[in-house]
Amino acid sequence: MKICKFIRTFVVLGFPVETGMTTKIRETYHCMRIGDIELGDRPLFLAPMEDVTDASFRFICKEFGADMMYTEFISSDGLIRDARKSLEKLVTYDYEAPIGIQIYGNIPEAMVDAAVMAERAAEIAGGHGADLVDINFGCPVNKIARRGAGSGMMREPDKMVEITRQVVEAVKLPVTVKTRLGWDEDSKIIVELAERLQDVGIQALTIHGRTRCQMYTGEADWTLIGKVKENPRMHIPIIGNGDINSPQKAKEYFDRYGVDAIMIGRATYGHPWIFKEIKHYLQTGELLPQMSVNDRVVLAKRHLAKSIEIKGDRVGILEMRRHLSCYFKGLHDFKETRLKLVTINDPQELFATLDYIAERWGEEAPEIRSIYGL
Repeated sequence: MKICKFIRTFVVLGFPVETGMTTKIRETYHCMRIGDIELGDRPLFLAPMEDVTDASFRFICKEFGADMMYTEFISSDGLIRDARKSLEKLVTYDYEAPIGIQIYGNIPEAMVDAAVMAERAAEIAGGHGADLVDINFGCPVNKIARRGAGSGMMREPDKMVEITRQVVEAVKLPVTVKTRLGWDEDSKIIVELAERLQDVGIQALTIHGRTRCQMYTGEADWTLIGKVKENPRMHIPIIGNGDINSPQKAKEYFDRYGVDAIMIGRATYGHPWIFKEIKHYLQTGELLPQMSVNDRVVLAKRHLAKSIEIKGDRVGILEMRRHLSCYFKGLHDFKETRLKLVTINDPQELFATLDYIAERWGEEAPEIRSIYGL
């Protein structure tokens, strides 16, 4: 039972809100909500990442405690043209709930039509469907931003707000937005922009602490994220994103900037158990021990099996290669075995290679080494 439900029950049973016990509960716990979606105290979100956060990876992250997840972002143009890859991304599963379908684009009519399709995902593609619709105004990749989509919208804030307004009016599901601080160092518009997006009806806002021009270089600056949260006009939840790579940093940023939730992206790559580590630290103040290679092999086999179950042998194995090598980054004398992990095509041979890793390195517990240097 989420703590917000407990508080409502506590009050309904006849205890006045101002009693010491209820006050203490409210001081200790804050239940974040997006529409009717209750997410508890200090929830952790999995960031949508193209070619990373597919259904099998989301399955693993959910097991480790991710409170809210999203599909990989979906092109509005591709969706309304019935492009196969775009339609496939609409498929979600009950065990992923709550889950958002994220769309991007720069043509208002296409974005509205795509949002309506996202809302109807269960009908169109089967599966669980969407619990909310998220608009990506944050992707900094050239092929997206240079044509005015993703964070390219930071150069056209009026159009961004208008697209958002039309999407909000077109669907019944909660609409949320993910964006950045601004286009460049001289145009950090997020404080004013957040108010405008809230005013047209979004129900939560995720902010990545960099400008588009920074891409992923330098250190994420959460100062303006904190200012958005402190703004007395803002009443929707604010989710902070950027460079969260440890339990200690997550706690520090929750405390320092007062965000309602934290979204974790690149640090989950090869390290999806970071959600469990952070939750444990937030609850106890203690760090969990490093995961052993034996445990990572169990995880990798489970992830591989789910990928094959969803996508079949050939595609399931191909799309797991980027994950398998990352699970074992940092092991000594691992080059030859890593090569096998990214070249083997036979499922049984690949599972046997994972068994060999457990036999050879099983008791080791290497430190996490992110491929992104986080």
